Amino acid sequence: MLANKQSLAKTSATPGKTQLINHFLINKNMYWVDLPGYGFAKVSQNKRNDWTKMIWNYIEKRKNLCNLFVLIDSRHSPQNNDIEFINKLGEKGIAFSILFTKADKENQKVVSENIKLFKKKLSETWEEIPNYFVSSSVKRNGRNDILNFISTVQNNYILFQKENNGVI
Repeated sequence: MLANKQSLAKTSATPGKTQLINHFLINKNMYWVDLPGYGFAKVSQNKRNDWTKMIWNYIEKRKNLCNLFVLIDSRHSPQNNDIEFINKLGEKGIAFSILFTKADKENQKVVSENIKLFKKKLSETWEEIPNYFVSSSVKRNGRNDILNFISTVQNNYILFQKENNGVI
């Protein structure tokens, strides 16, 4: 949806198909990176642990990571693993935004209620709810807001590099 290329990232009806870190060069000036999702994947605990180590190793060591989008399926109520992941990002001071996906695949009442429940759950540990977007790849809802946010983050990163002589 964001890159206007439907076939850019592989998707599947079966969660857990992304098992590696996939890099996508966008407009020859930035990378978008797809990390494995583990929430609904039917994989062994060992595989899940391997993914967790790989994900955290990547996130914590990428000095030029400007923002991490945590994708949350808006069709479901808050999942403990998502809340724990977001809390850990906050504890480690990693810049992130929440991206509620698949808002078109459920009626708006359910989506709104799930997002409300998610925000309520986060408010137990967060003074201020992290930045979030609601999106639909089919209807392209949220696309412009997300792209504007990415552009702002990228411009701030470039300005920061200039001010610090390219040292991150």
